[in-house]
Amino acid sequence: MNGTGTIGLNTAQANKKDEFYTQISDIEAELKYYKSYFKGKVVYCNCDDPLVSNFTKFFISHFQEYGLKKLISTCYKPNYHDFFMPNIQEYATYIEYNGTSDSLRPKKLKGNGDFRSKECIKFLCDSDVVVTNPPFSLFRSFINLLFEYKKDFLIIGNVNAISYKVCFNHILNNEMWLGRSIHSGDREFRVPDDYPLEAAGFRIDKSGNKYIRVKGVRWFTNIDYEGRHKWLQLTREYTPERYHKFDKIDAINVSKTKDIPFDYDGLMGVPITYLDYFNPAQYILIGNEYSLNISGGRGYINGQRMYSRIFIQRNPNAPQQPIFKIGNLFETANV
Repeated sequence: MNGTGTIGLNTAQANKKDEFYTQISDIEAELKYYKSYFKGKVVYCNCDDPLVSNFTKFFISHFQEYGLKKLISTCYKPNYHDFFMPNIQEYATYIEYNGTSDSLRPKKLKGNGDFRSKECIKFLCDSDVVVTNPPFSLFRSFINLLFEYKKDFLIIGNVNAISYKVCFNHILNNEMWLGRSIHSGDREFRVPDDYPLEAAGFRIDKSGNKYIRVKGVRWFTNIDYEGRHKWLQLTREYTPERYHKFDKIDAINVSKTKDIPFDYDGLMGVPITYLDYFNPAQYILIGNEYSLNISGGRGYINGQRMYSRIFIQRNPNAPQQPIFKIGNLFETANV
């Protein structure tokens, strides 16, 4: 049974349907870039049911390979009994896996497993890094908690979270950036049995498990990786005819990342998805419409309101970029 199309994460947020289980293939595709980082680390998956979470399964199966010290995984259970699902587990559980089979046995939490609870914050304090898929509707609160306790993290969220004040400020200060493996398209998530399949873009497998496809997914992290410092190869030359200036901003508008002119040193408004390719050695983030207090919250060209932009400028310490042949980085990339 299949639907067509996708839904956005903000649709899930509006419906408060936050319990999306990340596919193991998406976890594997991202985690491979940080393998050496995890050696000797205590990993905390604080929004993951140890019995079903693919994050938990991934770290258990790769425990020795990644050289982990410990894995902590906690789940959230609301404080009510679901009479329509009488077999549902009524209490929240956790595991503290240290590589032995005995440590795989789930234990009962005192509370409901909310990542903001004192019990879960104690686990957070005992960990080195958080890797999880947090509730979409609580993404701001989750980010605030991670920075309050100065934790490394690798989490999944909505690309539009870039525009959240709390998130953009951390990106602007080079304290958070986008991950390596997802730059476009949608991703499939498993959802609970009681999830209403009202939107297009779903399937039910032979075992009756429900899946939906979600667009606008990105990894967010503060863990550095080699690909983040790759030089963005650009081919476009600046001309006033091609690049129009904003009405009240001394900046040019760039509609697509691949169209950033390599020979322009002034301020440029680029799509938020430019951050998929952001190299801090090549360009400097100046701000967005809100941090720069742009009238109306958006830039205008000839009186027409434009899409949301972030503003960048070539790093003056960057070497002069050579002219690249068309293709290469952007040959297959959707930018």
